[in-house]
Amino acid sequence: MNLDAIFKPRTVAIIGASKKEGTLGHKVMSNLIRLGFEGILFPVNPKAEFIQGYKCYRSILDIPEPVDLAILIVPKEVIFQVVEQCGQKGVRALIVISAGFREIGGEGIHREQRLVELIRKYNMRMVGPNCMGVFNTAPEVRMDATFAPASPHPGNIGFISQSGALGAVILELANHLKLGISLFASMGNKADVSDNDLLSYYYSDANTDLILMYLENLANPRQFLEIAREVTRRKPVIVVKAGKTEAGAMAASSHTGALADSEVAINTLLHQCGVIRVSTIEEMFTLGMAFANQPLPRGNRVAVLTNAGGPGILATDALIGHGLKMAELADDTRQRLREMLPEEASVNNPIDMISTATQDHYHAALEILLQDENVDAVMVIFVTPILVKSIDVAHKIAQVLHQHPNKTVVTCLMGHEGVLSGVEELERHKIPVYRFPESAARALAAMAEYRRFQERREGKLMTYPVDSQRVAEILSQAQREGRAHLSNREVQQVLKAYGFQLAEYRVVRNEDEAVAFARELGTPVVVKVMSSDIIHKTDVGGVQVDLRNEQDIRKAFAAIRHNIKEKFPEAVVEGFVVQEMIRDAKESVLGISSDPKCGPVLMFGLGGIYVEVLQDVSFRIAPLTDEDAREMIHSLRSYPLLKGVRGEKPVSVEMIVENLLRLSQLAVDFPAIKELDINPMMLTADPAGCKVVDARIILKE
Repeated sequence: MNLDAIFKPRTVAIIGASKKEGTLGHKVMSNLIRLGFEGILFPVNPKAEFIQGYKCYRSILDIPEPVDLAILIVPKEVIFQVVEQCGQKGVRALIVISAGFREIGGEGIHREQRLVELIRKYNMRMVGPNCMGVFNTAPEVRMDATFAPASPHPGNIGFISQSGALGAVILELANHLKLGISLFASMGNKADVSDNDLLSYYYSDANTDLILMYLENLANPRQFLEIAREVTRRKPVIVVKAGKTEAGAMAASSHTGALADSEVAINTLLHQCGVIRVSTIEEMFTLGMAFANQPLPRGNRVAVLTNAGGPGILATDALIGHGLKMAELADDTRQRLREMLPEEASVNNPIDMISTATQDHYHAALEILLQDENVDAVMVIFVTPILVKSIDVAHKIAQVLHQHPNKTVVTCLMGHEGVLSGVEELERHKIPVYRFPESAARALAAMAEYRRFQERREGKLMTYPVDSQRVAEILSQAQREGRAHLSNREVQQVLKAYGFQLAEYRVVRNEDEAVAFARELGTPVVVKVMSSDIIHKTDVGGVQVDLRNEQDIRKAFAAIRHNIKEKFPEAVVEGFVVQEMIRDAKESVLGISSDPKCGPVLMFGLGGIYVEVLQDVSFRIAPLTDEDAREMIHSLRSYPLLKGVRGEKPVSVEMIVENLLRLSQLAVDFPAIKELDINPMMLTADPAGCKVVDARIILKE
C-alpha cells in the first residue's frame, strides 16, 4: 500500500493555518516548521497574507505549485467545498483533522459517507477525519503534521494510534524513555486509510524495525490476519487492543458459539499471526524498550547478575513464571567468576556479587557471562549501595555491550534518586532499563516468544477431495424450508461428504429395531434419544452406553423413557439413535463458530462432558495451516492425556490434524454455517477408530 503522498510529500498545504497561538491551525504549522520539513509549505487562509513567515493563499486553487498533501483544519460546514477544491487541484492525499463526523453519530455519519464519496471521486487517500495527524522523522522528510505538544525524536519505532489524545500521551512517554519514532499516524475515524493500510506501509519502511499499535477495533480482521502474518515474519508488532472481556473462560456450554465470542476471536487472530498483545500502554513500552534496542535472544536461557540477593530471587521467580529457564553456567564460567568475586558471593545463577560489588565487578562479570554459550540473555540488576554510583555501573555495562552487539541484555536499576543518572546513561546507550525485575523478565519472555514464532514453520494450507456439491444441496434445501437446524441425518451427510469418519448408527423407533441393528453390528452399542427439544442428552439421562445384549438394550430404552418423562416431560421424542460403541478412546470436541468480523473460528479440546468442566479448548481462525492445527492440539493443558499416561496408548495426533483441516475446509467453503459442534469425536491410537459420534449444525438466518 503506497502512502508516500501522506508520509513523504514534497509539497504540503495547511488549509486552516492560523496566526493565532493556541489554535490547531497555528500548532500544526508550528510543528511542521519546528521539525524542519524538507518540502514546501503552503498555508491557506483567506484572511491572512503571511503566516509564520510563509506566504498565505486564499484557496488551495490559488497555489501555483502542485500539492501532494493537504491538511484540513476547517469547520465541518465547509469541509465538502474544501475537499472538492483539493480534488480539482489534483491533491493526492488529505489529512482531515476536522471533527464532527461519525464520532458524533446522527448527521455526522452521513457527513462522513459523503466525505468518503468525494475523496474516491478524485482518487485521493485520506487519514481521518477527527485525527491528530501523522509524522515522519526520516532525515529526507522531517515532517510533523500533527498538533501534538511533544516534538518526536528520530528512531526505529512505527506507531499507529486509533486515539488522537492517547497518541499525544504516548509520544510524550516515548520521548521521556528516549525511544525514537520513525513513523506515527493517528487514524481518527479510519474512514479511508485503516490500520491494515498503515501496517503494510510500515512494513515496507526501511527506517521502521518495530511497530506499536493502539486499536479499539480492527477495520478488516481477516485482511489484518493476512497482512500481519507476513509483517511479523520480519518485524515485531505489539498491540494494545481495547475492549477485553473474560469471555475466553465461558466454556460452560457445549455450543462453540458461546465458547468463541468476538473477543476470543480477536485474541485468537492476533496470536495466530504472531502479533504480541499486551494489556496496557505501560506494558507496551515495557516490551517496546527491549524490542527496539536489543537483538532477540537465541533461546530462553537467562543469567541474572545482581548485587543483592532479594532482587535476584524475584528475578528468578519472574523468569521461570514467564516460561524462561535459568541458564546452567559452564564450569569455566563459574571458575572465572569465583576468581574475581569475593568469597561470600554466589557464582551459581542468579549470580549474587553482594553489596560490595563495584562497577569493575559488573564489567568483568557481565563480560564472562556473555562469553558463556549456555547463556542466551542476561538480566543485570543494580541496587544502590553507599560507595558505588549508578552512572559508573551503567557506563561499564554500556562498554561491555559495545563489544557484544549481538547479545541480549536488559537491566534493572532499583531505587529512585540514587539511580537517575544511571538510568539516563543506559537510555543514552539504548540499553533497556527497568525499575523492577518483573518488568525486565516480561520483556525477555516476549522476545523469546517472538523468536519462537519466527522460527516456527509457516505451515501449509491443505485441501482434500470432498463432495461440496452434496453439502450445497443440503444447506440450500434447509434454507428454502426456513430451517436453521439441520436434521441428524443431514448433519451426518455433510460430515461424510467432507471425509469425516462416522460411527456406524441407525435411527430406530423402538427396542425391536434397536436389537436387530445391534445384531448386525456385532459390537456393543450406545442408545441415545432423538429430540429437537433436548440439547444436553446426557443431563436428562437420554444416553445409555456399553449395551452388550438384548436385555441391556431393552433396559436402556426403559431407562431413557423414564428419565425423559421425569426430567423433561414436555420434550417430543422423535426416535432413538443406536450407534456402535467405540472402546478405549478419548473424547474430543471440534467446532466452528462464525464471528461477525473474523469469519469462521475453529475450536478443539477434550470433548463430551469434560469441555464444560475443564474449560480447556483452543481456537484458530480459518483457514488453518497444518502448523496451526498442530499448535491447537499442543497448546491444550490436557495434551499429555492425548499422548498417553500410565501405560495408555497415545491417540493418533495426525488424525486430529486431518480432521481439523477438513473442518477448516468446510468452514471456508460454506460461510452459511453459523455453528457446528462435533462432540464427541472419539480418538484412538488407530486412525481408523477416530470417529464422529455426535454432531449438530446451525445455519445463519
